[in-house]
Amino acid sequence: MARKNAFYAQSGGVTATINTTACAVIETARKHRNRIGKVYAGKDGIIGALTEDLIDTSREPATAIRALRHTPGGAFGSCRYKLKGLDEGRAQYERLIEVFKAHDIGYFFYNGGNDSADTSHKVSQFAQALGYPLVCVGIPKTVDNDLALTDCCPGFGSVAKYVATSIREAGYDVASMARTSTRVFILEVMGRHAGWITAACGLAQDGPGEAPHILLFPEILFDEESFLARVSETIAKFGYCAVAVSEGLRRLDGKFLSESGLRDAFGHAQLGGVAPLIAQLVQDRLKQKYHWAVADYLQRSARHIASKTDALQSYAVGKAAVELAVKGVSGVMPIIVRKSSKPYRWAIGVANLKDIANKEKMMPRDFVTEDGFHITAKCRQYLEPLVQGEDYPPYRNGLPAYVKLKNAPVRKKLSTTFKI
Repeated sequence: MARKNAFYAQSGGVTATINTTACAVIETARKHRNRIGKVYAGKDGIIGALTEDLIDTSREPATAIRALRHTPGGAFGSCRYKLKGLDEGRAQYERLIEVFKAHDIGYFFYNGGNDSADTSHKVSQFAQALGYPLVCVGIPKTVDNDLALTDCCPGFGSVAKYVATSIREAGYDVASMARTSTRVFILEVMGRHAGWITAACGLAQDGPGEAPHILLFPEILFDEESFLARVSETIAKFGYCAVAVSEGLRRLDGKFLSESGLRDAFGHAQLGGVAPLIAQLVQDRLKQKYHWAVADYLQRSARHIASKTDALQSYAVGKAAVELAVKGVSGVMPIIVRKSSKPYRWAIGVANLKDIANKEKMMPRDFVTEDGFHITAKCRQYLEPLVQGEDYPPYRNGLPAYVKLKNAPVRKKLSTTFKI
């Protein structure tokens, strides 16, 4: 394949380490100048390709790209934008190829989760059907840890470390004041269908009296009476009760506790906050004083407490994506393969995008205790290696020092525009 430019875009909710992957893609591409010309990033994800809003990463010095490794957020902007099916959305795919042709782009790297794997797969299919030489490689990223085939997802290890640390520290706080103040603390974490982040909170508990005492997973339907009984029992034993709950907790009828009736850009139900609902239930039925918190964006942006394992894996998948692409391997995604848990060993494998797209990896039932309220030893064995090690960013004047790229725009070549 002749020397071509590359397109890289970030998709969906960002993580503490998605820029680590971006760093790896750009640094590795620069080492393959005989095959890859410039790396163009999409401004605000795939939307940047559709609107021909491209960023020239070659304008950034090596020091700035290197600093991405420790910088949270999405350096080039991300988006929640789902491409339609190949027939229904033909105009979208034709536009992508039109932009790629205009800018001599022969490599497509899309860094995201389930929906992004689907987008990468569809773009690969359309380019092949059109006879346009485009190597498409998806790159895994999601805090939810719910991508199929990969042992874990880049971004998850760091959010796991953050929430486990947070619930442990909050537990010490609540325990200190429980005799005369708050006795129930509820932490809401992300996880629409899969309870991996809630499970990670369970790592904080070293003994039965320590936080968190109760975990509420989307995979386990919420039984109000059983929950209230467990809260009362926990307070009676330990003086307080700390709870971690997934945003996607469901009632016995299968409906979300906190569904607002709205939909996001991917068509998913917009969830409205389950922690205050649980807290109100505790007050109304048990008359206990409570506090609640929603980790929200804090959990996915906390680069200051990133897992070293996660940082290494996030870089590795970006590097592998480019190395696969320059070999002409298309329609695939590099994945993480666990070789052993004790000692923890992992390697990079390769999976087909069609086997990952639109599939979700839920918590196995044997990762949850029989009563549905905590994690098992098997789950702990799986999770513990993912939060190991520290990878602190550099600090300046007492605060993390992050990089802000120039994000120099690429001159547009097309006379036509595309409406999003």
